[in-house]
Amino acid sequence: MLSCVSDNPQLRPAVDALPAYVPGARAGATSFKLSSNENPYPVHPAVLAAIVDAAQDTNRYPDMHASELCEAIAGMIGVRAEEVVAGNGSVAVLAHVLGAFVDAGDEVVLPWRSFEAYPIAIQVAGGTGVRVPLAAGGRLDLPAMAAAVTERTKVVLVCTPNNPTGPAVHADELDAFLAAVPRHVVVVLDEAYVEFVRDPEAPDGVEVYAAHPNVVLLRTLSKAYGLAGLRVGYAVARPRLAAGIRAVATPFGVSHVAQRAAIAAIGVQDRLLEIVDELVDERTRLVDLLTAQGWDLPETQANFVWLPLGEQTVARAAEAASAGVVVRPFAGEGIRVSVGEPEATDLFCEIAAGWREGV
Repeated sequence: MLSCVSDNPQLRPAVDALPAYVPGARAGATSFKLSSNENPYPVHPAVLAAIVDAAQDTNRYPDMHASELCEAIAGMIGVRAEEVVAGNGSVAVLAHVLGAFVDAGDEVVLPWRSFEAYPIAIQVAGGTGVRVPLAAGGRLDLPAMAAAVTERTKVVLVCTPNNPTGPAVHADELDAFLAAVPRHVVVVLDEAYVEFVRDPEAPDGVEVYAAHPNVVLLRTLSKAYGLAGLRVGYAVARPRLAAGIRAVATPFGVSHVAQRAAIAAIGVQDRLLEIVDELVDERTRLVDLLTAQGWDLPETQANFVWLPLGEQTVARAAEAASAGVVVRPFAGEGIRVSVGEPEATDLFCEIAAGWREGV
């Protein structure tokens, strides 16, 4: 007879120890939701029409590898379709990337604080996360991240712009970093907010990818393209690596509705990027108003700003919610505030001004 440690099924220790992913709180009917970095503008009519049309085929399985969508993405950014892997949001694609490269005990170097899904995805893959603290101003410390690479390192995650602090890495520091990292280590360049970047010193991710075979781009259509509710992300990698990522991906991971909506969104890219320009203008107004109040903010290149509030974070977030603005608190660290409608900017700045009065 087999002996059992317990009479009940046991979860993997790594699963038991997973940190919780905390989504942005949902706003009520009278609140502005600035907690999830969503595009606040309505869905483009062409995208909505594609959704309605595609919904009629809900009884059918989608294209398993989203081939037409991958071709559209490839044409949009200037790579080959076989280099693109689509998935159910960039978080799922990241999990597939880690699943393709990370074995139990392998190390993954990541900046911290950064995207909160990183430690979860690393742990689920069986890897060990090596957290490298951010530099001053909420910036990635790329020299320190390069120094953290060991013979056990399989992947390094570079979030630019960094979520939740906002700064983008610069081309010269990224070049130096890539020169220092061994070529067999995969560098994931996570550019979820790339469309919002206006920093002239920021690198062109596709050019970086083209020059470095160990770079994998990670992007999404949730933010700039307004498809957060349909979950479409993608990775760009050399064909051999892309095939491996595709092999471990969830079959039929992107629904038919999401595929058709994403293709339609790419088709009206010019208009959607005009909306991004409007959001960048609103970001500038938000930053200017908060700076005038005396806030010392990291230089954001994303569609959010970061207020380092330390131990006041949770209380301040609750006050904002009570006043009609839902923001994203990171307990003990700070608040991330998404760029939303002008009315939301005005209201949040009124709330933030009250906080400054007590300083």
